[in-house]
Amino acid sequence: MYSKLIDGSNFLSKLTPLRAWNATQLVSSYMQSRWTGKPHHAGMPMSISIEPTTSCNLRCPECPSGLRSFTRPTGMLRPELFQSAIDQLAPSLSYLIFYFQGEPYLHPQFLDLVQYASRKKIYTATSTNAHYLNDKNAEATVKSGLDRLIISIDGTTQETYQSYRIGGSLEKVIEGTKNIVKWKRELKSKTPHVMFQFLVVKPNEHQVNDVKKLAQELGVDEVVFKTAQIYDYQHGSDLIPTIDRYSRYKKSNDGTYQIKNELLNHCWKMWHSCVITWDGKVVPCCFDKDARYVLGDLSHQSFEEIWKGEKYNEFRTSLLRSRSEIEMCKNCTEGTKVWA
Repeated sequence: MYSKLIDGSNFLSKLTPLRAWNATQLVSSYMQSRWTGKPHHAGMPMSISIEPTTSCNLRCPECPSGLRSFTRPTGMLRPELFQSAIDQLAPSLSYLIFYFQGEPYLHPQFLDLVQYASRKKIYTATSTNAHYLNDKNAEATVKSGLDRLIISIDGTTQETYQSYRIGGSLEKVIEGTKNIVKWKRELKSKTPHVMFQFLVVKPNEHQVNDVKKLAQELGVDEVVFKTAQIYDYQHGSDLIPTIDRYSRYKKSNDGTYQIKNELLNHCWKMWHSCVITWDGKVVPCCFDKDARYVLGDLSHQSFEEIWKGEKYNEFRTSLLRSRSEIEMCKNCTEGTKVWA
């Protein structure tokens, strides 16, 4: 609990009057849009995800990076593109996550990008499989100013871990975690806030309590359990857990599966956040893994032109009219994390 308070205090310390006012505008315009059923939008995004790379060292199922199944171009984020985007967004941006697809630490200048955003007092976070957190990278991570480090750990034994994290080594994950905790201690740093993220699937659901114990032993600040998105869920999957609270899906009387959540015709994400792909495409959210709903390109437009442009407005309009019109929204299960 104490570490969560420190993390919350760190986030609040980065708020400025302009960022607070921006958040107020976003909330009020979102509520007005829900009430009227017509898109009204004020403010700039308070949160964005940016993709350092599409490359990954693992072969996880249900992941385009792991399956090498992208239908969009793949590559590495150019630092000049990143800096231009951050320069445009920094005054109003509160939260920046360096992740969409791929393993961020495969980008050779990843921690330089983190440091650039940190200097602008933006709360920064990333998600990693921790295979590249050797001693040198762990020290550099702490020194970069990264505020939150999410480590994916989907098993507490090698057998269970590799059943989903195909090609991965639990030993490397544990070693990388130890390196980060060590350098936080040696540098007397309160950041990054270290989180274990456990994707609950049927093969590992029996280790939910074990990962809490492991996190405590290693000095991890927080454990989060994430439910798995299954693309072809209708006829079931060996990955769907039997523990109901960790499943996004429920079994119907006819034996097929359906999403638990009701598809409501609004989405807060469309008002306060977005994703920027490695090549500068702006897409509405993290469910658009193949960038099928490109709303603009930062290589040719300013971010504000895209965010307030006709194409983005049309997308918000269609969402308010009927969420089922948008293919990626049909398998959306917003609110998919369960805190330990």
